[in-house]
Parts: sequence; structure tokens; C-alpha cells
Amino acid sequence: MEDTIVAMATAMGEASIHILRLSGSEAGKIIEKCFNPQNSERWQLGENFTLNLGLFHDEHKVLDEVLIGRMLSPFSYTGEDVYEINCHGGPYVAQRILQECIRNGARLAEAGEFSKRAFLNGKLDLIQAEAVIDLISSRTETSANLALAQLSGGLSHQITDLRDKILEILAYIEAGIDFPEDDVESLDRNNLQSLIGKTLSSIEDLLKGSKTGKILRDGLLTVIVGQPNVGKSSLLNALLKEDRAIVTDIPGTTRDEIRESVSVGGILLKLVDTAGICESSDFVERLGIERSWNALKSAELILLVVQANIPLTNVENEILNTYKDKVIVVLNKTDLLKSNQEVVITNNYGLCIPLSILEHRGFDELENAIRKRVFQGDTAISSDPLLSNIRQISSLDNCKNSLNQAFESLLQGMPWDILSIDIRHALQHISEITGHNVQESLLDDIFSRFCIGK
Repeated sequence: MEDTIVAMATAMGEASIHILRLSGSEAGKIIEKCFNPQNSERWQLGENFTLNLGLFHDEHKVLDEVLIGRMLSPFSYTGEDVYEINCHGGPYVAQRILQECIRNGARLAEAGEFSKRAFLNGKLDLIQAEAVIDLISSRTETSANLALAQLSGGLSHQITDLRDKILEILAYIEAGIDFPEDDVESLDRNNLQSLIGKTLSSIEDLLKGSKTGKILRDGLLTVIVGQPNVGKSSLLNALLKEDRAIVTDIPGTTRDEIRESVSVGGILLKLVDTAGICESSDFVERLGIERSWNALKSAELILLVVQANIPLTNVENEILNTYKDKVIVVLNKTDLLKSNQEVVITNNYGLCIPLSILEHRGFDELENAIRKRVFQGDTAISSDPLLSNIRQISSLDNCKNSLNQAFESLLQGMPWDILSIDIRHALQHISEITGHNVQESLLDDIFSRFCIGK
């Protein structure tokens, strides 16, 4: 990290402005060679967190009038001296400024290198670093809020507290190994059992919320399924608020999957509209129906659209019985019900939402039903920190397994040194989450997912 890096911090193309970012020990010297400030006296004061107007030039001519932001070590994003060059948004101008910075000693940054330097310099832990890319890629308010909460350090504090508890457990065990003559093994084992049990309970609580966290981060694969002509494509169009799928009175209009994404109640639904499931002699339609059945297997949520005034078919009952844990029944066409006619299904199958796509009734209830399914019975997200990253969830799950193994060994009266093996494994797994103990190859993999300039 001794060299100075530079990159575009904004997407290349025509825009009102472009921002280039310099970070490293030589960043100030590079700027001094290329920048003539309008207010030289103010510039020479070297004040931190200032914007300075002036001309950026190469060896022969002025390239642009720019604003330069100065953020000095250790109070910058990377922990190094950082300068941000705000230039006009033409791609030629930005490229010329970038080339001039490189000509004067900087090198082009790798993907995610600014955030990697922030991590290595202790400005961010690994949870916060991964939250940066989650915030950039968030597509709903709830996913953005989740990333912001992780970036602020709430989840990091909770994981660090768990790591401290595991270190305390390891200290008990090391004392039992180093001082067996003190005859305190019985007391230590009782305390150790309590410590491991409390730590496991805290880990279980975090893992319970990880399913919700992952949905908020990645979205919910939602399959719209049902008989032909019950309103599946109409529901898709209504949720998207656009005519994405062709809707006709002719059964079997949809013959292939249509995939779109939409935010419903702050949750990203990755919608799949499928062909109507029925008996068919048409070869192409049968292929679409086969895809519909396959889509149900991978779905995280199924919106089973049925017609409210018609008894359930064998196919609809099969879907309900097979996938009841992830089905919300959408009772469409309630506008066709007579005043004294009841719907054909009760809540025996879980969530059932009366709906009229034609009259646009029942959509608020459907939104609440989806939120209840995601937030495990509630309609609002918990204020507690949530795990959402697969890597972090996997590491915490491995930590839990190692602690469970240590707990079993403790109950069986295993020697201290056997216990210490599992506790050290637990410590290694939880340290991978925040980056206290992480291999260089894993860091490279994580930060390579970032865009250049971040």
C-alpha cells in the first residue's frame, strides 16, 4: 500500500460532473504538480476537508476548471491522504486528467482497492466493507436501510461481542490446561458450560434473523402460478404498474416464463409469471407447463392465483398441499361474487387474500401478507442487527457447529485440550466475519466485486 492509486469514482460517460479519486502518500505531490488554485493563500494553509477551485493542467495546457476536495490522513475514507477531483462531465476531459495523474506517479486502482485500503488501515471492518457494496447495489428502501445499519457498525459490535465471549471461553480452557494443580476444574467446567450455552443462544438469535436479512438484501424469488385465465399475468402487470405481459380472455396466452423485479412494501420481489397449469395436448404449451412445475421447486414465495367463485381444482389442491409453507393464495375475481356467495377457500391453507385486479382491491392486504411472510409474522422490520451476507451467515453457522461440538465434549468430560480445539475453530470462524483473521485470497475475492473507484 505504499504506492498512490487513482480511479474514476463516477461512471464514465457524459454527465454534469465526473469525480476522480486519488489516495496515497504521494497524492498531495501529484496534485501540486497539476493544480493551480484560484486562492493560493487558502490552498497553502493545507486545511483538511476543504474544496478548492482552480485549473488542472498538464505540461502544456489547461485541461479543465476543477474543484478539488482535500481529505488528509488519518481522517479520510482510506486512512491515507485522499484528493477528489471534480471536473466537468465529458469523458475526454476526465480521461486526460486521469492520464495526467498516472503520468505524475499514480497507478490505476484495482476494483475495490479504496475500500480494501480502508479495511487494512482499520477504517472499516469486513462487515462494514461488504455493506458498502450492498448499499451501492440496493434496489429498495429496506435493503438500503439494512446496508446502512451494517455500515454504521451495529452488526459489527454484536459479532465482536460474540468473539470476545469466545475468547473468554478459550481463556477458561487455557487456564485449565496451564494450571491443573489448582483443582478448580469442577468450578471451571460449570462456568464454561454456562458461557458456551449463553454464546450459542446469542448466535442462534442472530441466525434466526439471517433469513429475513438475506431476503431484504437479495430479494425474494416469487412465482405466480395457477390455472389458465385466472389472472396471473394481470397480477404481474398490476404489481409492475405496466403492461409487461399480454393479457387476453384466451386461455394459455402465457406459454413461457416472464421474469421481472419490483419493490412491494419495501421488499424486492423477483417475479416469475408462469404458464397456466392444466392438461394440454399442445406440445409448446406442455413445455411451458413443465417449466411452471419446475419453477415452484425453487420458489421462495408462491402466489397461487385462484378464481374466487370457482371450486378448487385437483391441481390447485396439489400445489397447496405440496408447497403450503411458502404459498399465499390470491383469491382473484372477487368482483364476480354474488352478494350472498362466499369464497371457495378458507384460511386452513394459511394466508388467503381476496383480490380484484379489475377493481384494484386487496393489494394493500397482499402487501401486508408478503411482509408478514418475510418478517416472520410482523409487518415491520426489526430494529435488531440482521445478517444478510451468505459468507457471513456461513461463517457464523460454522462457529455455532464448533461451539456445539465443544459443548458436547464438555458434557462427556473430555480433557481441556480436546475442548480447546473446537473453541479455536469457533474463534477462527467468527473472526472471518469481521476480518480479525482472514486470508489474503478471501480479501481479494471480496473486494474484486467492488467497482473500480470504490
